[in-house]
Amino acid sequence: MNIEIIKLEISYNCWYNSVVCVFMQYSRKGVIPTDNKEILGHVDHTLLAAYATSEDILKLCGEALEYGTASVCIPPAYVSLAKAHFPTLNVCTVIGFPLGYSSTSAKLSEIIDAKESGCDEFDMVINISWAKNGMFDKITDEISALKKAVGDKTLKVIVETCYLTEDEKIALCKCVTDGHADYIKTSTGFGTAGAALADVELFKKHIGRGIKIKASGGVRTRADMEAFLSAGCDRIGTSGAVAALSD
Repeated sequence: MNIEIIKLEISYNCWYNSVVCVFMQYSRKGVIPTDNKEILGHVDHTLLAAYATSEDILKLCGEALEYGTASVCIPPAYVSLAKAHFPTLNVCTVIGFPLGYSSTSAKLSEIIDAKESGCDEFDMVINISWAKNGMFDKITDEISALKKAVGDKTLKVIVETCYLTEDEKIALCKCVTDGHADYIKTSTGFGTAGAALADVELFKKHIGRGIKIKASGGVRTRADMEAFLSAGCDRIGTSGAVAALSD
Protein backbone atom coordinates (compact mmCIF):
# COMPACT_ATOMS: atom_id res chain seq x y z
CA MET A 1 0.00 0.00 0.00
CA ASN A 2 1.20 3.52 -0.85
CA ILE A 3 2.93 5.16 2.14
CA GLU A 4 0.90 8.37 1.69
CA ILE A 5 -2.36 6.41 1.94
CA ILE A 6 -1.14 4.72 5.12
CA LYS A 7 -0.28 8.13 6.62
CA LEU A 8 -3.71 9.44 5.63
CA GLU A 9 -5.45 6.48 7.29
CA ILE A 10 -3.42 6.91 10.47
CA SER A 11 -4.23 10.62 10.53
CA TYR A 12 -7.95 9.93 10.02
CA ASN A 13 -8.02 7.28 12.75
CA CYS A 14 -6.35 9.66 15.22
CA TRP A 15 -8.86 12.37 14.38
CA TYR A 16 -11.81 9.95 14.68
CA ASN A 17 -10.63 8.65 18.03
CA SER A 18 -10.22 12.17 19.39
CA VAL A 19 -13.76 13.05 18.30
CA VAL A 20 -15.15 9.93 19.97
CA CYS A 21 -13.28 10.75 23.19
CA VAL A 22 -14.68 14.27 23.25
CA PHE A 23 -18.18 12.98 22.54
CA MET A 24 -17.98 10.43 25.35
CA GLN A 25 -16.67 13.05 27.73
CA TYR A 26 -19.62 15.34 27.09
CA SER A 27 -22.20 12.54 27.05
CA ARG A 28 -21.09 11.52 30.53
CA LYS A 29 -21.55 15.11 31.67
CA GLY A 30 -25.21 15.07 30.59
CA VAL A 31 -27.36 17.48 28.65
CA ILE A 32 -25.70 20.69 27.46
CA PRO A 33 -28.80 22.94 27.30
CA THR A 34 -28.92 25.38 24.44
CA ASP A 35 -32.19 27.23 24.98
CA ASN A 36 -35.10 27.65 27.38
CA LYS A 37 -37.31 25.18 25.53
CA GLU A 38 -34.74 22.44 25.89
CA ILE A 39 -34.36 23.09 29.61
CA LEU A 40 -38.13 23.09 30.17
CA GLY A 41 -38.34 19.72 28.45
CA HIS A 42 -36.39 18.28 31.40
CA VAL A 43 -38.47 19.97 34.11
CA ASP A 44 -41.08 18.36 36.36
CA HIS A 45 -43.21 21.47 36.90
CA THR A 46 -43.97 21.08 40.60
CA LEU A 47 -46.56 22.20 43.14
CA LEU A 48 -46.65 20.17 46.36
CA ALA A 49 -47.62 22.85 48.87
CA ALA A 50 -50.14 21.72 51.48
CA TYR A 51 -52.31 24.75 50.66
CA ALA A 52 -52.41 24.27 46.87
CA THR A 53 -55.92 24.87 45.50
CA SER A 54 -57.64 23.31 42.51
CA GLU A 55 -57.18 26.59 40.67
CA ASP A 56 -53.45 26.51 41.41
CA ILE A 57 -53.13 22.96 40.08
CA LEU A 58 -55.04 23.68 36.88
CA LYS A 59 -52.89 26.77 36.28
CA LEU A 60 -49.77 24.64 36.74
CA CYS A 61 -51.06 22.06 34.27
CA GLY A 62 -51.88 24.70 31.69
CA GLU A 63 -48.38 26.14 32.00
CA ALA A 64 -46.85 22.67 31.61
CA LEU A 65 -48.63 22.16 28.29
CA GLU A 66 -47.93 25.67 27.08
CA TYR A 67 -44.22 25.55 27.82
CA GLY A 68 -43.58 21.87 27.16
CA THR A 69 -42.33 20.67 30.54
CA ALA A 70 -41.59 16.97 31.05
CA SER A 71 -44.44 16.60 33.54
CA VAL A 72 -46.33 18.19 36.38
CA CYS A 73 -45.58 16.88 39.87
CA ILE A 74 -48.63 17.32 42.09
CA PRO A 75 -50.23 15.89 45.25
CA PRO A 76 -52.00 12.52 44.85
CA ALA A 77 -55.39 14.07 45.64
CA TYR A 78 -55.16 16.19 42.49
CA VAL A 79 -54.15 13.53 39.95
CA SER A 80 -57.72 12.79 38.83
CA LEU A 81 -58.46 16.52 38.48
CA ALA A 82 -55.37 17.07 36.32
CA LYS A 83 -56.15 14.08 34.11
CA ALA A 84 -59.81 15.07 33.71
CA HIS A 85 -58.87 18.52 32.40
CA PHE A 86 -55.60 17.64 30.65
CA PRO A 87 -55.81 13.98 29.56
CA THR A 88 -52.63 14.09 27.45
CA LEU A 89 -50.51 15.68 30.17
CA ASN A 90 -47.74 13.63 31.77
CA VAL A 91 -48.72 13.63 35.45
CA CYS A 92 -46.36 12.72 38.29
CA THR A 93 -47.27 12.35 41.95
CA VAL A 94 -45.47 11.60 45.21
CA ILE A 95 -45.60 8.43 47.33
CA GLY A 96 -44.79 8.22 51.05
CA PHE A 97 -44.15 11.93 50.90
CA PRO A 98 -42.35 13.75 52.39
CA LEU A 99 -40.92 11.69 55.29
CA GLY A 100 -40.93 8.21 53.74
CA TYR A 101 -41.58 6.22 56.90
CA SER A 102 -45.05 4.94 56.03
CA SER A 103 -45.23 1.18 55.54
CA THR A 104 -44.56 -0.48 52.21
CA SER A 105 -48.19 -1.63 52.06
CA ALA A 106 -49.35 1.98 52.56
CA LYS A 107 -47.07 3.15 49.76
CA LEU A 108 -48.40 0.38 47.51
CA SER A 109 -51.96 1.51 48.24
CA GLU A 110 -51.01 5.06 47.26
CA ILE A 111 -49.58 3.81 43.98
CA ILE A 112 -52.65 1.72 43.16
CA ASP A 113 -54.94 4.67 43.85
CA ALA A 114 -52.83 7.06 41.77
CA LYS A 115 -52.61 4.59 38.87
CA GLU A 116 -56.40 4.25 38.87
CA SER A 117 -56.59 8.06 38.65
CA GLY A 118 -54.36 7.98 35.56
CA CYS A 119 -50.96 8.87 37.04
CA ASP A 120 -47.96 8.39 34.75
CA GLU A 121 -44.95 8.84 37.06
CA PHE A 122 -44.35 8.19 40.76
CA ASP A 123 -41.76 9.81 43.04
CA MET A 124 -41.43 7.65 46.16
CA VAL A 125 -39.56 8.55 49.35
CA ILE A 126 -37.42 5.84 50.89
CA ASN A 127 -37.71 4.93 54.56
CA ILE A 128 -34.79 7.07 55.70
CA SER A 129 -34.71 5.44 59.13
CA TRP A 130 -33.96 2.12 57.40
CA ALA A 131 -30.94 3.77 55.78
CA LYS A 132 -29.75 5.15 59.10
CA ASN A 133 -30.14 1.66 60.63
CA GLY A 134 -28.20 0.06 57.77
CA MET A 135 -31.26 -1.89 56.58
CA PHE A 136 -30.50 -1.47 52.88
CA ASP A 137 -31.94 -4.86 51.88
CA LYS A 138 -35.34 -3.70 53.11
CA ILE A 139 -35.03 -0.51 51.07
CA THR A 140 -34.17 -2.53 47.96
CA ASP A 141 -37.12 -4.84 48.55
CA GLU A 142 -39.48 -1.89 48.95
CA ILE A 143 -38.25 -0.22 45.76
CA SER A 144 -38.63 -3.51 43.91
CA ALA A 145 -42.19 -3.99 45.20
CA LEU A 146 -43.18 -0.47 44.21
CA LYS A 147 -41.60 -0.82 40.78
CA LYS A 148 -43.61 -4.00 40.19
CA ALA A 149 -46.75 -2.10 41.15
CA VAL A 150 -45.86 0.76 38.82
CA GLY A 151 -45.16 -1.60 35.93
CA ASP A 152 -44.13 0.15 32.72
CA LYS A 153 -44.69 3.57 34.27
CA THR A 154 -41.82 5.62 35.74
CA LEU A 155 -40.61 5.22 39.32
CA LYS A 156 -38.26 7.81 40.83
CA VAL A 157 -36.69 7.15 44.23
CA ILE A 158 -36.15 10.11 46.56
CA VAL A 159 -33.26 9.42 48.93
CA GLU A 160 -33.24 12.82 50.73
CA THR A 161 -29.49 13.44 50.56
CA CYS A 162 -29.45 16.11 53.27
CA TYR A 163 -29.85 13.41 55.95
CA LEU A 164 -27.29 10.96 54.55
CA THR A 165 -23.59 10.25 54.85
CA GLU A 166 -21.55 9.63 51.72
CA ASP A 167 -21.45 5.89 52.45
CA GLU A 168 -25.24 5.82 52.83
CA LYS A 169 -25.66 7.64 49.51
CA ILE A 170 -23.42 5.08 47.80
CA ALA A 171 -25.34 2.19 49.38
CA LEU A 172 -28.62 3.72 48.22
CA CYS A 173 -27.35 3.92 44.65
CA LYS A 174 -27.09 0.13 44.82
CA CYS A 175 -30.59 -0.13 46.32
CA VAL A 176 -32.08 1.94 43.51
CA THR A 177 -30.18 -0.06 40.89
CA ASP A 178 -31.03 -3.48 42.34
CA GLY A 179 -34.66 -2.43 42.86
CA HIS A 180 -34.90 -1.60 39.11
CA ALA A 181 -36.22 1.92 39.57
CA ASP A 182 -35.99 4.40 36.71
CA TYR A 183 -34.48 7.38 38.56
CA ILE A 184 -32.64 8.29 41.73
CA LYS A 185 -33.80 11.67 43.03
CA THR A 186 -31.90 13.89 45.42
CA SER A 187 -34.52 15.49 47.63
CA THR A 188 -38.13 16.15 48.54
CA GLY A 189 -37.62 19.90 48.82
CA PHE A 190 -39.01 19.63 52.35
CA GLY A 191 -35.78 18.60 54.09
CA THR A 192 -33.00 20.67 55.61
CA ALA A 193 -31.29 21.12 52.22
CA GLY A 194 -31.94 20.42 48.56
CA ALA A 195 -29.99 19.24 45.55
CA ALA A 196 -26.20 19.53 45.44
CA LEU A 197 -23.96 19.09 42.42
CA ALA A 198 -21.55 17.01 44.50
CA ASP A 199 -24.31 14.44 45.07
CA VAL A 200 -25.06 14.25 41.35
CA GLU A 201 -21.38 13.53 40.70
CA LEU A 202 -21.44 10.84 43.40
CA PHE A 203 -24.57 9.25 41.94
CA LYS A 204 -22.99 9.13 38.48
CA LYS A 205 -20.08 7.11 39.86
CA HIS A 206 -22.20 4.57 41.71
CA ILE A 207 -25.63 4.28 40.08
CA GLY A 208 -26.29 1.38 37.72
CA ARG A 209 -26.45 1.59 33.98
CA GLY A 210 -29.71 3.01 32.68
CA ILE A 211 -30.72 4.68 35.97
CA LYS A 212 -31.31 8.40 35.48
CA ILE A 213 -30.88 11.25 37.95
CA LYS A 214 -33.39 13.87 39.08
CA ALA A 215 -32.37 16.93 41.10
CA SER A 216 -34.90 18.79 43.21
CA GLY A 217 -34.93 21.23 46.07
CA GLY A 218 -33.47 24.70 45.70
CA VAL A 219 -33.11 24.58 41.90
CA ARG A 220 -34.64 27.90 40.94
CA THR A 221 -32.65 29.91 38.39
CA ARG A 222 -31.68 29.26 34.80
CA ALA A 223 -28.06 28.96 35.93
CA ASP A 224 -29.07 26.32 38.51
CA MET A 225 -30.94 24.29 35.91
CA GLU A 226 -28.13 24.52 33.38
CA ALA A 227 -25.62 23.39 35.99
CA PHE A 228 -27.59 20.31 37.05
CA LEU A 229 -28.45 19.26 33.51
CA SER A 230 -24.84 19.69 32.41
CA ALA A 231 -23.71 17.66 35.43
CA GLY A 232 -25.76 14.67 34.28
CA CYS A 233 -29.34 15.12 35.51
CA ASP A 234 -32.16 14.09 33.19
CA ARG A 235 -34.91 15.77 35.22
CA ILE A 236 -35.20 18.85 37.40
CA GLY A 237 -37.97 19.16 39.97
CA THR A 238 -38.81 22.82 40.54
CA SER A 239 -41.77 25.14 40.91
CA GLY A 240 -39.98 28.13 39.41
CA ALA A 241 -38.83 27.04 35.96
CA VAL A 242 -41.65 28.56 33.94
CA ALA A 243 -41.32 31.90 35.71
CA ALA A 244 -37.55 31.87 35.29
CA LEU A 245 -37.52 30.81 31.63
CA SER A 246 -40.68 32.21 30.08
CA ASP A 247 -39.36 35.75 29.54
